[in-house]
Amino acid sequence: MTNLIRSALAALGMLSAVPASAATAWDFSFVGIDGQPLPLAQYQGKAVLVVNTASQCGFTPQYSGLEALAKKYRERGLVVVGVPSNDFGAQEPGNSSEIKQFCETTFGIDFPLTEKVKVTGDAAHPFYRWAAREMGPLAVPRWNFHKYLVGPDGRLVDWFSSVTTPDSPRMARAIEAALPR
Repeated sequence: MTNLIRSALAALGMLSAVPASAATAWDFSFVGIDGQPLPLAQYQGKAVLVVNTASQCGFTPQYSGLEALAKKYRERGLVVVGVPSNDFGAQEPGNSSEIKQFCETTFGIDFPLTEKVKVTGDAAHPFYRWAAREMGPLAVPRWNFHKYLVGPDGRLVDWFSSVTTPDSPRMARAIEAALPR
């Protein structure tokens, strides 16, 4: 990592507390929205799309597209993981049961959701600090519905800003290329 990138990440508070031994996404674990452990290692050999979400955002309708992606590519090895966060505009104020109910009843979400976490700054979940370190400061979430694509080997393949919709051709090409062979 260049000194310039390291300095930018340190200024954003995204470099500290990432285990030096973390080499892939499989080294990280979340807590599921149901309170149970959600280790990313359980998805080894699959492509994983990790998306920070919010229920009261202008991008919230992307939940429909994410569910469509999850269904379309599930049998080919894609897992979508929703990561609720209240980091941007306080647009995810609910608790886990409220978030889960909203996602299931409004969008029919059946892909895994985590409990609400921070995705930016010093208190960001270690996965997000690692992703920032791996992909650089331009790849740090700047709003809700930022997406990271993880390949079957656990390495980050690409990232997509909030404005990139789940049905975009760019995302489709990246997912198709990342699916297990």
